[in-house]
Amino acid sequence: MDERKLYAARLAAARARPYLAAALYALRPVASERVPTMAVDRHWRCYVSPAFVAATPVEELAGVWVHEVSHLLRDHHGRGDRYAARHGLSGRGERLRMNIAADLEINDDVYGEGLAEPAGAVRPRLLRLEEGLLMEEYLGRFTLGPATQDFVWLDCGSGADGLEREWDLGPDGAHGLSDEERDAVRFRVARGIEGHPGEVPQGWRRWAEEAFHPPQPWRDLLGAAVRAAASGAGAGQDYTYGRPARRSAALPGIVLPALRRRVPRVTVVIDTSGSVSDAELGSALLEVTAIGRSLGGRRDQVGVISCDAAAGVVQRLCGAEGIPLIGGGGTDLVVGIDRALSAQPRPDVLVMLTDGQTPWPMASPGRPTVIGLFPRRDAYKWPPPSWARVVKIDGG
Repeated sequence: MDERKLYAARLAAARARPYLAAALYALRPVASERVPTMAVDRHWRCYVSPAFVAATPVEELAGVWVHEVSHLLRDHHGRGDRYAARHGLSGRGERLRMNIAADLEINDDVYGEGLAEPAGAVRPRLLRLEEGLLMEEYLGRFTLGPATQDFVWLDCGSGADGLEREWDLGPDGAHGLSDEERDAVRFRVARGIEGHPGEVPQGWRRWAEEAFHPPQPWRDLLGAAVRAAASGAGAGQDYTYGRPARRSAALPGIVLPALRRRVPRVTVVIDTSGSVSDAELGSALLEVTAIGRSLGGRRDQVGVISCDAAAGVVQRLCGAEGIPLIGGGGTDLVVGIDRALSAQPRPDVLVMLTDGQTPWPMASPGRPTVIGLFPRRDAYKWPPPSWARVVKIDGG
């Protein structure tokens, strides 16, 4: 396979859509003669036909890169599975229809503005449908038949419709991304889209908004936010002389340490002020236990601090039911953050569980921070800081 051409196309795609660069470079290419063009699986592998690369201009390949990564960012495989279960659908025909509907959703945002549209790209006008709809909406507006006959060749892989292909390497195969890595990529892309509001199509702006406030159970959101923070740059990283750095070869006589990954340390600061109910405190303890599970069961890496206007000591997580939550006064989580950062060893990630009626530090604590907000009718006197990832806990 002509890898130089393939990677040149990816670079062109990143230049044309800089807000998608993190996702484009997270895709792991896998050469395969069994795919018709390019296809993705839910583990962020991109299967590439060498013949397709050889026959396709770089400008069109760049658009295909963006097209395929769009399926993964918009979770078309998960949405396809949920739609099929909800409507009792099965079979390759229905999955082809999902692939077509997914293409209808994304192609309006893929081509143009520096990316060439290939011949045969699926567009709503070809099926006499309106633009700007979601995959699920398109699925209710067309069926397979003469109008879709030209699209029977379409196969963007299991990452586009959820149906595994014979070429998929599966969850244990090489080059796949973990759940944590996929969450981190999505959050980075959403941040990038927020930073280019005037340059991003409406479909991507809508996606980014839902990435930060998606319509799914808040416990899933909180777990995803913690995993994304824990897998971010610098979190859970340390130097070790057990494996010399690759740069040591260029410095004879000097041994440089290499970076290694470890399970990140997470400190959870729980708001125990009088405005937080007993039920909410019980919910907070459940979330602490869930955070321990999200770290692979390493409860020893999770610390808990009770905080109202004063902060308690950092306690290691053994069992949620064994953590005393002391407080009942006013609220100042700034002291809780200070206590967390003064502890040894220092945490890699901070999690705040609070009703939000607290002042916040002016500057970021220098650690990825997730704030879980208990619901309140009144507006927050101190809005959550921009440097933290905020998840609203709906009590459900």
